[in-house]
Amino acid sequence: MTRVAAVDCGTNSIRLLVADADPETGELTDLDRRMRIVRLGQGVDRTGRLAPEALERTFAACREYAEVIRELGATRVRFVATSASRDAENRDEFTRGVVDILGVEPEVITGDQEAEFSFVGATRELSGSDHLEKPYLVVDIGGGSTEFVVGDDHVRAARSVDIGCVRLTERHLVHDGKVTDPPAHEQVAAMRADIAAALDLAAETVPLDDARTLVGLAGSVTTVAAIALELPEYDSARIHHSRISRARVRQITEWLLSAPHAERAEIPCMHPGRVDVIGAGALVLLSIMERIGAEEVVVSEHDILDGIAWSIA
Repeated sequence: MTRVAAVDCGTNSIRLLVADADPETGELTDLDRRMRIVRLGQGVDRTGRLAPEALERTFAACREYAEVIRELGATRVRFVATSASRDAENRDEFTRGVVDILGVEPEVITGDQEAEFSFVGATRELSGSDHLEKPYLVVDIGGGSTEFVVGDDHVRAARSVDIGCVRLTERHLVHDGKVTDPPAHEQVAAMRADIAAALDLAAETVPLDDARTLVGLAGSVTTVAAIALELPEYDSARIHHSRISRARVRQITEWLLSAPHAERAEIPCMHPGRVDVIGAGALVLLSIMERIGAEEVVVSEHDILDGIAWSIA
């Protein structure tokens, strides 16, 4: 048994998993799993740099995580940074801060590496499910990018494309420094066109139409699932492996893109940090389902974090 700590630092959130991994049984036992919305990717698509306030929010979360890791006695730590860090000119400043706080250097991984971690984390416990057809298409809808991975017991093809809930919101829904709320029809149409082009790009590498089971990961997907299940509060156990129909995803997406900020903020199962970007994230999910003809999405709470944990176990 090995006690490991995995940190996934994305465009919108930074997450920690401390777990005991047993390679003999294939079991990963959570000791602590938490998330903070830090919006590290704030403005990166426009400026190419990590903003000072975004860095400080991220470092504050790192200090919290360092304390948790120390208290639980994790012997191996791996810190993975994804889309926003890949894109930023000043990522060395980010690296120095993380090393000072956690004592480990963040690995700015490629989109393909991100996709493989996500696939392993999401499907490792699905391998014995005889009611889910293979191959799987795992989609990890992040803040800055979305990863597409097709595989059965192993990854067959993977591609990362630059459509994420934060990036799309900043690219299409911000006017004069403020998010248009709710967005105009032409703004939604522009997002749809951007997503469609990205799906065409992904399909050049990943055989999307081969998929028999769609598995959705990350905050946009799990939040849509929580809304679909009408949860009074966010409940990981209820969300994990829930199945949400395309019709329900379409209904929720259309409402999210038409409801004002105040109404979205009243959703009890949604993190406040997702209120501005959830419409874009839901639209990515719906567009994928429409593109491949998926009647439902299987929602997984296990994702890149679990894949990172297994990589160091």
